[in-house]
Amino acid sequence: MNLFLEYQKKILKILKKLERKKLIKVPIKFNISVELPPKNQKADLSCNAAMVLAKINNISPIKLAEIIKKNLMSNFKEFKNIDIAGPGFLNISFNTIFWRVYINKLITLDSKYGSNKNSKRKKYNIEFVSANPTGPLHVGHCRGAILGDVISNLLIFNGNKVIKEYYVNDYGEQIKNFVYSVYYRILEITHKKPFPEDKKLYPGDYIRHIANKIIKNNSIKDFQNVNKIYKKLSSESLKYSMDLIKDDLDLLGVKHNNFVYESHLIKNKMVDKTINKLKKKRYVYKGKLQEPKGEKNKDWKARDQLLFKSTKFGDDVDRPLQKKDSTWTYFAGDLAYHAHKVSRKFDVLINILGSDHSGYTKRIISGTRAISDNKINLICKVSQLVKLFKNGQPFKMSKRKGDYVTVEDLTKEVGKDSVRFMMLSRSNDVELDFDFQKVTEKSKENPVFYVQYAYARINSIFGLLNLNLRHKLKIDDKNFSLNHHEIQIMKKISEWPKCIDISSKKLEAHRIPYYLYDLVTLFHSYWNLGRDNKEYRFVSSDKQINTSRLILLQALSIVIKNGMKILGVSTPERM
Repeated sequence: MNLFLEYQKKILKILKKLERKKLIKVPIKFNISVELPPKNQKADLSCNAAMVLAKINNISPIKLAEIIKKNLMSNFKEFKNIDIAGPGFLNISFNTIFWRVYINKLITLDSKYGSNKNSKRKKYNIEFVSANPTGPLHVGHCRGAILGDVISNLLIFNGNKVIKEYYVNDYGEQIKNFVYSVYYRILEITHKKPFPEDKKLYPGDYIRHIANKIIKNNSIKDFQNVNKIYKKLSSESLKYSMDLIKDDLDLLGVKHNNFVYESHLIKNKMVDKTINKLKKKRYVYKGKLQEPKGEKNKDWKARDQLLFKSTKFGDDVDRPLQKKDSTWTYFAGDLAYHAHKVSRKFDVLINILGSDHSGYTKRIISGTRAISDNKINLICKVSQLVKLFKNGQPFKMSKRKGDYVTVEDLTKEVGKDSVRFMMLSRSNDVELDFDFQKVTEKSKENPVFYVQYAYARINSIFGLLNLNLRHKLKIDDKNFSLNHHEIQIMKKISEWPKCIDISSKKLEAHRIPYYLYDLVTLFHSYWNLGRDNKEYRFVSSDKQINTSRLILLQALSIVIKNGMKILGVSTPERM
């Protein structure tokens, strides 16, 4: 039910029909756009066909527009009128019957309204969050988590299969430091030994929480020798740390389908196997790298090392695969992980990365191309920083869990709905200012409240009439009519499938809260008209108006509900 795509196709058919009748000329390949007209014009659709075809027909766009207009009006009974505007735009207005038919289809589709039935269904792997399992999630992780979740929901809404995946980096130096941090907290609790002042160790209270969990399940004497218990200590520490992370994700309403552990890839020699495959393809060689630009290091020495030909696949420089001690680099491990993804035969891979990984995108995209022989597309979306404000000033919360503001802190302060909605209030590639005052206001300035309040208002109207919001109202041409303000709302409702289409294709989740806010602004404005003018009230003695407006409200509620479901935000019936 993408109105714009539908009529683009229909008008193209008419144009080709006119060409067969030799009334106009059309190129073998051409395209036209069907969009919303400017707000100062009352039409429902605007088409640029006359301007596209004027040159090949050696005629002015306005004269050609007249020819096209005549044929469109004779072929489409739902067209009430076509005005020729500006340099030759065809501004199309629908009759009331069209909107009645459209709204009936919309209500029948209900929760499926807006989904794209025309595009080919694909299998997606979306990796997001993937924070190191060394502590709770912070605000930066929060934005990426919500972005990944909502993009997943968008793609699922369009009928695609999506695996939401978390890559657990449970191998390497930072994990050793984490495990030793837990060990020293255990000694502090059990033997009153002071916690070492070491910058490599993790000082947060959550470490004590993990330590107490382990103490509870083990004998005190088990902790005498760290080397003897390291394997078990590491396993339990990581388990409890991942439990904390999963609890944080729960607070955000985020659920992953799959957790892939780096240690499992290492254990199964996936890195070695991946590098060997790349060697066979001659994408790996021994060579020397130049000193990184802009980084002066007196200890820098060029050395022979194992390099991946990432420049062959679009990267700026070739990338090292081994460290000085011959252990694999982080990038080598990531290549193995993406080889694991490729082996599972996804159509599209999507990585949601934090702002600190923005410089990492080219190398992992190049690596995935090499691994898949350019058959698999990897898309990387970077989630930029979040800055917290209250009353216009930078805001610092309790930081109970360490030296950063956690997801738990944030959700307890303002609630899941506000966090999810506001984290999508800007495009992911720009920094976000999160204002605590704004998200707790009950006003237009608080977008999530404004959208939720619209749904609650609609529900209250049906409650006054002792009707359920999902009650199917019967309408026909005789008892259906819409005034100018209602048609404006209806036009915005008809944009929903287009919003979904663009958001899905561009993977731009922020378009949905933008759209919902604009939609409910029209509704609230119309509601306010009714305060001074009985003619515009939703509940009146005029049954004809009641029925028409109630079914418009049903359509509006469906769009709000569908949009908020994709965002993972609730639609309360009362506020």
